[in-house]
Amino acid sequence: MIENKKTVLVIGASGGIGSVTVELLLKRGWKVFATDIQIQKNTESEEKSIEWMEMDISNAHSVESVFEIISQKVNGLDAVVHLAGTLSIGSLIEVPIERMQHALEINLLGIYRVNQRFLPLILNRKGRIIHLSSEVGIQAAAPFNGIYAITKHALEAYSDALRRELMFLGVKVIKIQPGPIKTEMTKSGEALFEKAANESKHFKRQLNKGLAYLPAVYRGAHEPAVVAEVIGRAIEHESPKSAYRVVIDKTRMLLDLLPTRWSDKLIAYFLS
Repeated sequence: MIENKKTVLVIGASGGIGSVTVELLLKRGWKVFATDIQIQKNTESEEKSIEWMEMDISNAHSVESVFEIISQKVNGLDAVVHLAGTLSIGSLIEVPIERMQHALEINLLGIYRVNQRFLPLILNRKGRIIHLSSEVGIQAAAPFNGIYAITKHALEAYSDALRRELMFLGVKVIKIQPGPIKTEMTKSGEALFEKAANESKHFKRQLNKGLAYLPAVYRGAHEPAVVAEVIGRAIEHESPKSAYRVVIDKTRMLLDLLPTRWSDKLIAYFLS
């Protein structure tokens, strides 16, 4: 049983932000339980301070199995870091409801499920819960990014309510709100836009226009290490903020500052 070492559970640990975050925490002396829905072979390590486990956060049995393993190894968790996520592109009147359900399961309900099950370990050390939200979660939703925006808006509300509940138990809940980051999920946006355009009945022109802007967005994105550093501060700072905004997209921020009628007209102009 590990009792004294700082211990963290990282969900979505093999992704772009996840792998860099794990590396940073290991360097800072943390014991890391690293989970993902599928563990890649290149994540295998002889490092004793990290243990890799497969966990599907959309499956209660999978979450329970990992909880049982970890609870036998440690008496508590100092932090739980949620980095798993999924992106969906398309019109809200054309995308099948199953894709909305899947996005909600990964971007919200899975987080809910994990937090409830692992709360006893978090309470034992008065640990912290870190949610990877997005600038999208605090901005007016863009066309064809509605599913992702809906899940992140929901995550923002969940995080705020949870923070204001768990503060009575000595547990901090912290939101990380990054803008464009160079990850595989971000890069997948091009293929998702192209697929959505090919399948769309009503919005082929607008989706193709949106697709044309994406390479520039990715080129201007920041490296995952920027987010990992912020996560590190959120976990270790004595008095962390309730939310950290990271490399916000200035164009999207400007659209939110404009009157709604103006921002809608600008979007219509650029996508027409």
